Amino acid sequence: MVSSAAMELKDAMRRLEAAGSEQARKTYRRHGMSDPLFGVSYAELGKLKKAIGTDHALALQLWATGNGDARVLATMVGDAEQASPTELERWSRDLDSYVLTDAFTRFASRSPHARALMRKWIDADHERLECVAWGLLASRAGMDRTVSDEHFDPWLARIERTIHGAKNRVRYCMNMALIAIGGRSDAMAKRAIAASRRIGPVEVDHGDTDCQTPDAAAYIGKIRERQAAKKPKTRKGVRDLSRGGKRLLRNSR
Repeated sequence: MVSSAAMELKDAMRRLEAAGSEQARKTYRRHGMSDPLFGVSYAELGKLKKAIGTDHALALQLWATGNGDARVLATMVGDAEQASPTELERWSRDLDSYVLTDAFTRFASRSPHARALMRKWIDADHERLECVAWGLLASRAGMDRTVSDEHFDPWLARIERTIHGAKNRVRYCMNMALIAIGGRSDAMAKRAIAASRRIGPVEVDHGDTDCQTPDAAAYIGKIRERQAAKKPKTRKGVRDLSRGGKRLLRNSR
């Protein structure tokens, strides 16, 4: 007798297979993904995520299939709050492409264990784990307002000191962390842009793809411009914030 959970997994896999395309498979393979692979676009994955919602048990089953699309979907429907350190460690050992590494990083960034894992993996001497770690740092810089800007000063110094000697993809992730740190505030933008200019061009081999490494100084400037444009400009807007209009503040970040 087939369990309901197994039926749910079969249905998810059937829908993934039906949504796949050869063109997407070619694109994902250029980005390092390997078979088994259906080739499901992120637009279609988003539709599946919406249909499934959050289902951590299904996410674990999807990951266990070994299928690249199923594993990306697992990071979208899994409950990061529920994921144990053991589960996160087990998933991290299966990261075989940068598409999956990036998806896993987004998932792990929502976990209460993210900071501990970042500290553990940032010196792992393993390209993909180091990438996850720098991605987790970038996420914290961009989202966590419970820590001061000064908390990130040592990380800025480390990026400036070590980025050119880092592994290929790690250089890209460190550059993105630099951008996230610079996007926190005008003060941090000034420091991060200065560091970026001292660092100079960051060379990353993206293989047979159209990906490019963004210029950190220019990107930080654009982030700050967008954030400044969203800030309340009237006294009414200021009064709304003082009365507890926290949604406006969240949207400006």
